[in-house]
Amino acid sequence: MIVIHIVISGGGMVGSFLAAELHEKGHTVVVIEKDTIACDRLSAKVPVMVICGDACDYRYQEEARVDRADVFAAVTGDDDDNLVACQLAKTSFDVPRTVARVNNPKNERIFNLMGVDAISGTTIIGHLIEKETTLGEIITLQVMRQGRFAMVEVDLPESGCRCCGKAVQDLDLPRDCVLVAIIRGDETVIPSGTDSIQAGDSVIAVTSMESEDRLRKVLLG
Repeated sequence: MIVIHIVISGGGMVGSFLAAELHEKGHTVVVIEKDTIACDRLSAKVPVMVICGDACDYRYQEEARVDRADVFAAVTGDDDDNLVACQLAKTSFDVPRTVARVNNPKNERIFNLMGVDAISGTTIIGHLIEKETTLGEIITLQVMRQGRFAMVEVDLPESGCRCCGKAVQDLDLPRDCVLVAIIRGDETVIPSGTDSIQAGDSVIAVTSMESEDRLRKVLLG
């Protein structure tokens, strides 16, 4: 597993959960929280760096070394603060990926237009943060249906893997997962049941979040 540096804005219930989960998985985590009581509570519960301050303020993001972050996640209960903090991380510190909790679904489109991955739901946020850090095996291209489904890309190794040489119809795919394209060099194949998967292919699939791990096992072992 690749270890990444994650800065989280918000140390409430959502931020605390994410910090604990990501720290347990071996990532380095810094949390910025402006409420001193929440800071003390989080520091006592999770062994991560906690900065007491406003993540919408440049100096606190600088103190958290957002310039070194792989992901910046804003998960406070205020959509405006989350958007401002993400934009600051993107424009001032050139963070490659920003993820935000959206409390009002009407704001989701605005966040996406600003280049911020907008999600409602603690588990899905954590899921997205880790997507592009698992050795490139599976990449989330788009989240759909309020975070319940995702379009993903799986790059198969040139050396071959579990599914290579098999026809699509012979794969034990979950019922809520469908292969929509196979990219083979410059060729894109819309697969039928008899089409086979080859080493080095890139497979595009739509899957429920619950079945994504099973899809990875079916394709990669």
